[in-house]
Amino acid sequence: MAQKVKSTPCELCINRRKSLLKDVPDEALCKLSQSKKTIAHKKGQILFLEGTQPMGLFCISKGHVKVFKTDDSGREQIVKLAKEGEFLGYRALLSEDNYNSSAAIIDEAEVCFIPKSSFTDLVAKDTDFQNKLMQAVCNDLGVMEQKMADMANKNVRQRLATTLLMLKSSYGVENEGFTDIEIALAREDIAKIVGTATESVIRLLSDFKKEGLIEFKGKKIRVLDTEGLAKEIDLFA
Repeated sequence: MAQKVKSTPCELCINRRKSLLKDVPDEALCKLSQSKKTIAHKKGQILFLEGTQPMGLFCISKGHVKVFKTDDSGREQIVKLAKEGEFLGYRALLSEDNYNSSAAIIDEAEVCFIPKSSFTDLVAKDTDFQNKLMQAVCNDLGVMEQKMADMANKNVRQRLATTLLMLKSSYGVENEGFTDIEIALAREDIAKIVGTATESVIRLLSDFKKEGLIEFKGKKIRVLDTEGLAKEIDLFA
């Protein structure tokens, strides 16, 4: 069950420097803080559902969130993984439309909720923040276009290698000369990113391990050979 927790003022938040709010003046952030709520969520809890009306903006204070779409057969496709400092739901607010995807908690997380009126007030008054939001929207669209191209042009093995390199880039921590992916994704969730069956991901991860590309550290994955994974993506490497 979600539970309200004590909020850290936006102007003092350690995630501010890596969020879209980093250059917003303290005075404006102080006003924003007065209206926001911080909620603690358990793994699997839903933040918002595809097709529902947005009531405000979500900012991840702690933990990770998956954004996914569901097809007519009920199958999920993960389109984005979000971490501390990232906003969710801004595209629907800007377009005054319903959510075109859903979001759920991957691990225990704390998420700040900023009411729609506070968000739109900040957007109206801060042109630099407006520009950063538009850049974020364009970046999201670019990522989606690349994902669609990957689905069309790469086989499952290549898509898994691409996913592991993406996770390494976003969540990698150097350890003992290798890189640990510091987000413990279930094999089912990895399959939903890749766009294949869970059984296929389990088999291919086992193959990658046998080939010395990765190893498992508990529920997490350690990348042993970045160059080897990169070669998997290029058939002619």
